[in-house]
Amino acid sequence: MNKTNIYQQRRIALAKQISSKTGGGIAVVSTAPELTRNRDSEFPYRHDSDFYYLSGFEEPGATLVLKVAANGALETHLFCRPKDPEREIWDGIRLGPEAAPEKLGVEFAHSNHELDQKVGELLADQDAVYIRLAESAEADRRLRHWMKQVRGQARAGVNPPSEFHDVEAFIHEMRLFKDAHEIDIMRKAAAISARAHIRAMQICKPGMREYQLEAELLHEFRNSGAQSVAYNSIVAGGENTCILHYRAGSTELRNGELCLIDAGCELDGYASDITRTFPVNGKFSGPQRTLYDITLAAQEAAVAMTKPGNTFMQPHEAALRVLTQGLLDEKLLKLADLGSLDNAIESGAYRRFYMHRTSHWLGMDVHDVGSYRETIENADQADKPWRILQSGMVITVEPGLYVRPADDVDQAFWNIGIRIEDDAVVNDSGCELISRGAPVKADEIEALMKS
Repeated sequence: MNKTNIYQQRRIALAKQISSKTGGGIAVVSTAPELTRNRDSEFPYRHDSDFYYLSGFEEPGATLVLKVAANGALETHLFCRPKDPEREIWDGIRLGPEAAPEKLGVEFAHSNHELDQKVGELLADQDAVYIRLAESAEADRRLRHWMKQVRGQARAGVNPPSEFHDVEAFIHEMRLFKDAHEIDIMRKAAAISARAHIRAMQICKPGMREYQLEAELLHEFRNSGAQSVAYNSIVAGGENTCILHYRAGSTELRNGELCLIDAGCELDGYASDITRTFPVNGKFSGPQRTLYDITLAAQEAAVAMTKPGNTFMQPHEAALRVLTQGLLDEKLLKLADLGSLDNAIESGAYRRFYMHRTSHWLGMDVHDVGSYRETIENADQADKPWRILQSGMVITVEPGLYVRPADDVDQAFWNIGIRIEDDAVVNDSGCELISRGAPVKADEIEALMKS
């Protein structure tokens, strides 16, 4: 299947869901706006993920409108920037509405200057509208404008829509399950990111700055064809390893300390997400190695539970037991105070050393869309069971331990922060770790850095 057909099939699948729920209607999805960085300089443009998922179109200023009949028949309208030779000299070539139908597989394409008029026309005599509810003040303004247009035709016998639904609920459920095309891209993205982590390990030495390792990551990402980072890279040395969302700064990487890198590229709209922790001088100290091996064992336990039929929370629960037992073994948690492993977990005593969950969805967004709970009508969110893992889902597996200085903590463990993260594609036999191109065992990391 070529790329155009992939996006067509996604739109058809969405149309079938709309027709089955309300007997048809209009769905409107716009891409992300351009954002000003300062004065007349803009941030690098990145399309909206939902819009790109349905269209494969990366330009700003675009909107997709799906007109769905009661039988599921679909009519697709794309609104995009018109050709403009003057602006194209400055900003780059535009596809334009004339070329869009053949290029993108849509039935109709229009200038985005016609959006307000034509959407108002398309809404006439439609019962239901599917939009992203409470998306923004601008989106709300536009919807009010369109509805006003339709209501203004009441004396001509035209009826406005009477139902409004959240289109994200449908799109995000679709995006939760990756097809072969998506998984292939994610494998490539993970391979690029793994090479970047290897590059950072190989070049790291005492005296370097965090931002210098970040530069090596960025070089490998772009040199390998990735368009961007998937998120702001975390490069943390020493005590900074205990700051979960630390940004690469100017801290010197020191002999005897650890470096934690959480970084991944974005390739063709899909994210990778890898974390590795390694000794700046290439050799783990005793306490560093002890906590590292506990964290790796926790990850292995979580990976073993990442398989169809298990819940989203079971990998986390498996990792948590290993981490908490390790904390008890190393006297970071006191068994005499807690009584048992189960009590240590139930009381949340581990949270001072492990304060995040083990997994999240991964896809077009690094924290990807999709409900973490099963959908049950009229049930409170807390009462809904955790989502059952199924083939085609992609999650991260990322346990960690973070030990900050404290009077009741052995000083040998102070400022040791460790996280190990890989990307797992759930399949029929369990899961595939697509990011293991970067070494993960302590001996492998030491051997790589020594070489």
